[in-house]
Amino acid sequence: MFTGIVEDIGVITRLDRDASTGSAEMTITIAPGSSLLKDCRDGDSIAVNGVCLTVTSFKDDHFNVGVAPETLRITNLGGLSENSRVNLEPAVRADTRMGGHFVQGHVDTIAVILLAEQDGNAITFRFQPKNRDMLRYIVYKGFIAIDGTSLTVTQVNDKEGWFQIMLISYSQEKVVLSKKAAGDSVNIEVDMMAKYAEKSLAGILGSGDGESIPLLEKIVEKIVASKLKQ
Repeated sequence: MFTGIVEDIGVITRLDRDASTGSAEMTITIAPGSSLLKDCRDGDSIAVNGVCLTVTSFKDDHFNVGVAPETLRITNLGGLSENSRVNLEPAVRADTRMGGHFVQGHVDTIAVILLAEQDGNAITFRFQPKNRDMLRYIVYKGFIAIDGTSLTVTQVNDKEGWFQIMLISYSQEKVVLSKKAAGDSVNIEVDMMAKYAEKSLAGILGSGDGESIPLLEKIVEKIVASKLKQ
């Protein structure tokens, strides 16, 4: 579990792809003096561009991770190369301040940047998700994780299939998104609370597949029974 508050930016200094398995191994280096790995242990989870990965080994200034074929296919990690910059966040602890929102590190889809436009000292970004179904979980003023960064949605256009966020000047110095441009891809994780809400409502109202509707059915039965007694 993560918060979407990026703690550091790392650089991929080694990228080994295994053609026989479709997987990859990466070494990610951090700046000297960074405290990112101060309490790290082998096997810890760390978010790399919003993707939850496992630290397989580490030193003071770098760590190694393995990336599965499926992860390379469905996230933008598959398009990275040596010297690529990535957002980094270690998993939350019991005493972690929740400055962003609950982020699982499970990317739902990638999105393409349609627009990156300066707005005063901020930058407005417009994204089009590859999986348009994800737009139903994206709402105005709602949370969204973009490359692992917790951000606020400023506009949604369901008809045209895009949404926007605004990146303030402070965040521009802390995350990789500020250096990206139209045509680049980002990892998207929608707010998991929206998924839970949808599933809960489906259990009440039914999924529309003709199956019974347990709770709603019981409510209707009680209303009918009450009317018949009158």
